[in-house]
Amino acid sequence: KPSDPLVAMTSFRSDEEALALANDAEVGLAGYFCTTNLQRAFRFAEALEVGMVGVNEGIISTEVAPFGGIKESGLGREGHRLGIEEYLEHKYVCMGNI
Repeated sequence: KPSDPLVAMTSFRSDEEALALANDAEVGLAGYFCTTNLQRAFRFAEALEVGMVGVNEGIISTEVAPFGGIKESGLGREGHRLGIEEYLEHKYVCMGNI
């Protein structure tokens, strides 16, 4: 199974539909989206079934942030102090230019 970055773009009619489409995957390493609405940014970041979220930012990996996914993308995190908490689900949200 390929692990190269993949970008899927589609139209949607509501935020709920967009989240349903985004979460309809067997993997959940990272998700990215753009918005100028801070409420939407937090709502989407919380609802996305991924381990890392980039909001208005494409490069979210850093040595000081936990790295890892959920679903078939793995359990647990590497780096950061969260690396030892292998059985918990955590989410990292990086926002830029809101």
